[in-house]
Amino acid sequence: MSVDAIRGFNRFYTGVIGVLGDGLLRTPYSLTEARVLFELAQRPVTEVAELRRGLDLDAGYLSRMLARFEADGLVARERSGEDARRQVARLTEPGRAVFAQLDALTAEQVERLLARLTFDEQRRLLAAMETIRRLLDSAPTPPKCTLRPLVPGDLGWVIHRHGALYRDEYGWDDTFEALVARILADYAERRDTARESGWIAEVDGAPVGCVFCMRRDDETAQLRLLLVEPSARGLGVGGRLVEECLDFAREAGYRRIMLWTNDVLTAARRIYQRAGFTLDAEGPHHSFGHDLVEQTWSRDL
Repeated sequence: MSVDAIRGFNRFYTGVIGVLGDGLLRTPYSLTEARVLFELAQRPVTEVAELRRGLDLDAGYLSRMLARFEADGLVARERSGEDARRQVARLTEPGRAVFAQLDALTAEQVERLLARLTFDEQRRLLAAMETIRRLLDSAPTPPKCTLRPLVPGDLGWVIHRHGALYRDEYGWDDTFEALVARILADYAERRDTARESGWIAEVDGAPVGCVFCMRRDDETAQLRLLLVEPSARGLGVGGRLVEECLDFAREAGYRRIMLWTNDVLTAARRIYQRAGFTLDAEGPHHSFGHDLVEQTWSRDL
């Protein structure tokens, strides 16, 4: 079933991007020829053996292709100045012009595909493509975390994930979710765009964390609602979110930043300590269905 599904997707996608005809995007060049031109365009000179290995092409097939390009004036081949046993190839000016045309046509095709999708659909598409690439890559790279500003719909995600995650990990009741909802409702209604902001962390296009910088007073910012999903822990997401908040607070003109937390949140406390926060005060309280120890941390900016 998996084999049939993948083959079906391959047939669908090759039809979508138009690589089944005689030429790529109604040009005289096949997909393989266009890829060879692309690789040659990435550097002034390329070793032919390196090009063959990188694209996993048959040596004779690549040699015949380069000979055709050379006859058309698109490519020049010569012996390497460093090792006469090696052959190198480079695009000529006409060759670079052909590549530029192919590159522009490909970009236009992708833009037309994306124009049919909403912003959220584009994010889902890119996330799915990144997941496929990472899973099938023979030398996979660690998942990459990116930070972005808030968009409509994010506040609901922040409230939901705080409520669900703190219930699952600490047994907190729905009064904590209500607190998060009140904080964000006030932020959305009264936000000072010059001095307050929030960020979502994403891995493979999916949200995995958040943090907010909010005004405490004219001199002091408050870091609030830091969250990292269990699936993203160990990737440095929390540290990146905190540093983004600190950088924003400095640019906004605050001289100090503080935060409120509870002593059971040991992973978050380690992030705060690494970012230079120190403990100012702590004391017992009963909240969210539990006896807790609240803490206030701060640092200069």
